[in-house]
Amino acid sequence: MIEQDFYSTIEKSGIAEFKDRGSKFIGYAFPISSVDDFKKRLEEVKKEHPKATHHCFAYRLGTDKNVYRVSDDGEPSGTAGKPILGQIDSKMLTDTLIVVVRYYGGTLLGVPGLINAYKSTASMVLQVTPAIQKAIEANYTLTFDYTMMNDVMMIVKQTNCTVIEQEAMLFCRIVIGIPKARLDEALYRFGDIRGVEIKKDA
Repeated sequence: MIEQDFYSTIEKSGIAEFKDRGSKFIGYAFPISSVDDFKKRLEEVKKEHPKATHHCFAYRLGTDKNVYRVSDDGEPSGTAGKPILGQIDSKMLTDTLIVVVRYYGGTLLGVPGLINAYKSTASMVLQVTPAIQKAIEANYTLTFDYTMMNDVMMIVKQTNCTVIEQEAMLFCRIVIGIPKARLDEALYRFGDIRGVEIKKDA
């Protein structure tokens, strides 16, 4: 298996609506980076639609894509969360949450109808939320004397690292995300600066 240097996610939030035999399905897509993000976004949707009969969702998290969760929220088992997750997976996305809100319209859709409705709503909302590629990063903590700040930050910029945390005093500490594709180069260059200590974060 070839190791990837990038992963796909969505750039921004989106919304789409699907109707079938009186029932209304409203889909929301969100870029997320943690379970806390997911909880916050789900609560926002529930506050927006307190009278909806169902708030079903699916998300996938992490660059290895093995953290996920689905919920049918009272719909028949397998008719909502799994079809939503299927749409996230069909686009090979991660760090993505889709919540589909349903307002019941009085006509039973049956299991095939529900699967189609949740799948279609998830597909529609992903059509209005463009996918983007992001570099897979490894996090490292660098500690160094303040006089080395310019040299360190120049390498951070030139190797497209992300500064996650920064403490700049007489003795500095920064946490950076180094793109996997530039990891060897960045570590070699940081290691070349005398007095810079590099430690990989767990």
